[in-house]
Amino acid sequence: MLLVLLAPLFFGPPGTGGAQAPNATSAGCQIIHPPWEGGIRYRGLTRDQVKAINFLPVDYEIEYVCRGEREVVGPKVRKCLANGSWTDMDTPSRCVRICSKSYLTLENGKAFLTGGDLPALDRARVDFRCDPEFHLVGSSRSICIQGQWSTPKPHCQVNRTPHSERRAVYIGALFPMSGGWPGGQACQPAVEMALEDVNSRRDILPDYELKLIHHDSKCDPGQATKYLYELLYNDPIKIILMPGCSSVSTLVAEAARMWNLIVTLDDLEERVKEAGIEITFRQSFFSDPAVPVKNLKRQDARIIVGLFYETEARKVFCEVYKERLFGKKYVWFLIGWYADNWFKTYDPSINCTVDEMTEAVEGHITTEIVMLNPANTRSISNMTSQEFVEKLTRRLKRHPEETGGFQEAPLAYDAIWALALALNKTSGGSGRSGVRLEDFNYNNQTITDQIYRAMNSSSFEGVSGHVVFDASGSRMAWTLIEQLQGGSYKKIGYYDSTKDDLSWSKMDKWIGGAPPADQTLVIKTFRFLSQKLFISVSVLSSLGIVLAIVCLSFNIYNSHVRYIQNSQPNLNNLTAVGCSLALAAVFPLGLDGYHIGRNQFPFVCQARLWLLGLGFSLGYGSMFTKIWWVHTVFTKKEEKKEWRKTLEPWKLYATVGLLVGMDVLTLAIWQIMDPLHRTIETFAKEDPKEDIDVSILPQLEHCSSKKMNTWLGIFYGYKGLLLLLGIFLAYETKSVSTEKINDHRAVGMAIYNVAVLCLITAPVTMILSSQQDAAFAFASLAIVFSSYITLVVLFVPKMRRLITRGEWQSEAQDTMKTGSSTNNNEEEKSRLLEKENRELEKIIAEKEERVSELRHQLRSRQQLRPRRHPPTPPDLSGVLPRGPPEPPDRLSCDGSRVHLLYK
Repeated sequence: MLLVLLAPLFFGPPGTGGAQAPNATSAGCQIIHPPWEGGIRYRGLTRDQVKAINFLPVDYEIEYVCRGEREVVGPKVRKCLANGSWTDMDTPSRCVRICSKSYLTLENGKAFLTGGDLPALDRARVDFRCDPEFHLVGSSRSICIQGQWSTPKPHCQVNRTPHSERRAVYIGALFPMSGGWPGGQACQPAVEMALEDVNSRRDILPDYELKLIHHDSKCDPGQATKYLYELLYNDPIKIILMPGCSSVSTLVAEAARMWNLIVTLDDLEERVKEAGIEITFRQSFFSDPAVPVKNLKRQDARIIVGLFYETEARKVFCEVYKERLFGKKYVWFLIGWYADNWFKTYDPSINCTVDEMTEAVEGHITTEIVMLNPANTRSISNMTSQEFVEKLTRRLKRHPEETGGFQEAPLAYDAIWALALALNKTSGGSGRSGVRLEDFNYNNQTITDQIYRAMNSSSFEGVSGHVVFDASGSRMAWTLIEQLQGGSYKKIGYYDSTKDDLSWSKMDKWIGGAPPADQTLVIKTFRFLSQKLFISVSVLSSLGIVLAIVCLSFNIYNSHVRYIQNSQPNLNNLTAVGCSLALAAVFPLGLDGYHIGRNQFPFVCQARLWLLGLGFSLGYGSMFTKIWWVHTVFTKKEEKKEWRKTLEPWKLYATVGLLVGMDVLTLAIWQIMDPLHRTIETFAKEDPKEDIDVSILPQLEHCSSKKMNTWLGIFYGYKGLLLLLGIFLAYETKSVSTEKINDHRAVGMAIYNVAVLCLITAPVTMILSSQQDAAFAFASLAIVFSSYITLVVLFVPKMRRLITRGEWQSEAQDTMKTGSSTNNNEEEKSRLLEKENRELEKIIAEKEERVSELRHQLRSRQQLRPRRHPPTPPDLSGVLPRGPPEPPDRLSCDGSRVHLLYK
């Protein structure tokens, strides 16, 4: 926003060609030059914008900045005035060197700065004076000359108690004189030197004398445990413990808490977590390193921090070479105090050659504290780092390169000084706290806390560099970072923990050309539907929709034709509409993340569900309704034959409406209570075809909900029952002939087709849900084929009949031309013949029943006749007796025919 507001003032109107001359009202102030060894900060402007302008607007402020160890002398900020000038132009601003501010304070005394203001500038002078009961050790005056004080900083020393009257304060130590790291060989003499120097000072612990009690831990935790308990349980009481060797230090740190002793062990895991670094795997190398190295490779460890000694390092890297856990994909961080040629040293415990070890360790990085101050400045003991090395070398009994712990000796020396200064602040000798160190015991938490706070607040110059501790008690110092390049270590950076500043030389080299990733880069890729398959099926679906529209138009246009009327055209129209909706569902069924975004996915899921549900209900529901009512009306018993006379259309539409309503209600409840949303299915990682350090993580998008299986069970349950019932009804009505629904046989064939495809496709699609192409092909092609077959079976025969027979007239027109609406209707003739045949069959059945009754009566009369007329003896002469003739019976039977005689 600032640039926008200032633009009219920086640049003239179009055509002016640049900046205008200044005036008292609008042009502002001309840009001024920065001081030597300094610069100007233009707020809100980039460097290119500053180069393009000559004037700055009124009220704009600039700020002077200096480089290096310099500060601004004079006005630091100038403001543009309305008269075109800058504020305080009569006073120049310069960047001058400053001397260390540490000389401006003096412990147990005062420092007086003369000849300049804060900060201390060139030619400034500081005078030192000590408090009462202290005397000054060193020069009482120092002058700032080109950023350096002319004399070392003095200190105030208390008038010390005579040596014979001092009280002893004991320090316990476990120095490893042998073992994995024999650092005590040089550290113990360094500690003894520090004790001598501290005890000789009159301003530090004037009433006490520090004494050392030590044992050889041999860098062995078991041996160290024995000596640790000797130090703790044997008099005198030790006010602090000084372990050496990592394994022993860990042991002492854990045990020291129980005796209220100082513990400054820093937890690496907690520190890296605070820095946002994740430790994914931990592995112990105490025994055979073969298994741990294999575990590291199996866990895909890439950045590996090895905390072991030199002898174990050779064993580990021999296994690293065998497992190929090195190269461009890996980086190892090791301890920096190994010998430079540690990996070339002969070791009978490994079976790797020097060349193999050299290849395995190439490129690894080491870190170690800068243990010797590189600057030639004097420490608190008034020794430079080089003087310390010379003094320690004279004290040792062997060559420094053959002495273990020679590099770490400056740290041990400064550790005693840090302890002495902390005890000096805690004890009554300083006149502040009134604490008596001789009152310390392992149950006195108060003194321990005071010593700990005093040590954390310590800050002094030591032979190892500036000594300062963080809040957790860890030494904050410079860390040297080196990398093994071509078989030799190269310095690639320093880290100053006091300023949290990393100085990187950009001399690092990597086998792969760049630092490796902390893990295999996992690239998430979505499995999208094949676009060729989607386009092909979409074309088929589009043609199917066109076919449905053609069939619908044909049916509506010819709705007046009697043959179309007898097929219930409205239900056929619903079938065509249902097929169109089902075919339209193919499009959202094939849409995925390739076409739509994440936010649109839920809408596509709902479109799939509603189009398929309503399409099925309308398409299949209308056909099911036909076959249901054909079965209901035309398979009734004879006593309910009056049902055949009329078929009310509203019942058909009500049935379809019921099926559609059930779907709408189910889908609405589903959508409201448990809406569909986008879910991701993740597959096993895959390796890329190229030789790159990545892994492919395939993912597939699905439409799902929290209770998806429950809803699908409900949906598929009653849909499946409808399909099975439709098959049954189609089979039961295959021989029925009716003019009310004259295409029910074609409907039955369509129902067979839809039912079989749905019953096969639904479970197959669920099984193949993880294979997007196969699942889409099965589902979409089932929809397409069932819709095509349904449309062809229902509508093509009607089209063919009307085209080939020319039956385009309505029922009224056909009656006017022929006088009878059934003369030329073969279907009507067939129906009349069937009706006449059924009436004749009924008459024959009634006649046969009457004949049976008459036969029964005849037999009864024949049995009664002998009783009323006794038998007449035969006339031997062959002449019949005379008498009146017998009246004829109403029924006579000749044995083969029955004659019916009526009065």
